[in-house]
Amino acid sequence: MNATGATDLNVLDLAKSLIAIPSESYRSNQQIADFLAALLSNLGYTVEPIAYTEAQGKRKVSLAARAGSGQGGLGLFAHSDTVPATADGWTPFTPIIQDDKLIGRGACDMKGPLAAALVAAASFPTAQLRAPLTLVITSDEEEGYGGAYAVCAQSQLLAAGWPEAGVVIEPTRLRPVYAHKGMVRVTVTAEGVAAHTSTGRGVSANFLIAPFLAEMTHLAERFSRDKRFMNGEFNPPTNGFNMVIDDGGCPHNVTAARTVCTMTLRTMPDDHRDEALALIAASAQRHNLAFASNGFDPVYTPRDSDIVRAAVAATDAQPETASYGTEAAVYKDYTSLVVLGPGSIDQAHTHGEWIEVSELQKAVNVYRRLIRRFCL
Repeated sequence: MNATGATDLNVLDLAKSLIAIPSESYRSNQQIADFLAALLSNLGYTVEPIAYTEAQGKRKVSLAARAGSGQGGLGLFAHSDTVPATADGWTPFTPIIQDDKLIGRGACDMKGPLAAALVAAASFPTAQLRAPLTLVITSDEEEGYGGAYAVCAQSQLLAAGWPEAGVVIEPTRLRPVYAHKGMVRVTVTAEGVAAHTSTGRGVSANFLIAPFLAEMTHLAERFSRDKRFMNGEFNPPTNGFNMVIDDGGCPHNVTAARTVCTMTLRTMPDDHRDEALALIAASAQRHNLAFASNGFDPVYTPRDSDIVRAAVAATDAQPETASYGTEAAVYKDYTSLVVLGPGSIDQAHTHGEWIEVSELQKAVNVYRRLIRRFCL
């Protein structure tokens, strides 16, 4: 591997090497970041580590790398972390090939797709790039996009100029995703008084929150039927309103001191989410409950944009929407994006996670076509 190109870099071998480095989100990803930084440096890229220490004291490292000069070009955005894996019945960090399937933790999300992007990038000598090719590989994608936020806030390389267009690499069955839903999380909290039920001195937070919960059942019905809160470009077109309740595992003979109701909405463009949140907040206020919300916006890139049209040409597949979220929500204000990668979201995060080897090879060619379009 060197700055003149790395045509001998093999997608399957590289994917297996990445899988063999455990990088579950609860760990430090320093080892895999070092591996990727060395690979990119050997390919002739300028590599910028962006490090931080997360709440549990683990060091996390994201990478921004660039080759070529000038402005614009293409960005390939991926991540190096995976969800946790247990070794019950499979070998998550010892990848195996079986029936055209690469099996291992991260094979589908994200080690295999990341390998395909790296091999595609390695196919072009850096001196051949007429516009910059930028690669961003983050930590903590599986835990709230912490690495992506750090990259946007701290990267000097990107501050000097964002790419004209970008590909957020996630499993999409090699179909271009031009829009995906966002997420709003709402917490409503009732504060009671804990006491043994024999004393009659307690105030159950569960009873305090119960009238609010009853109103939420009616609101859930409305969200599932009222087209004001829907967007027909998505499947399903609804906001996926969900609720979970936590009273801290309060014993049956004690009044609950605190009950927290957590609700989520998968937001879409033109879905009147502000009105939906106002309805929830008004109900909480009526019942003297604490209300808080946070989240990330949906992503929408026009179907006639250069990056979507280029992705359609590269894949020969029509653009579509997705109901899950990606780091495109963090990058969307900086560049025009499409989400595109091999594998299916149905295979991601599973016990026995896998991806088709043939689809990895197809992905290399797709990413090569996009690099040619924007960088050569």
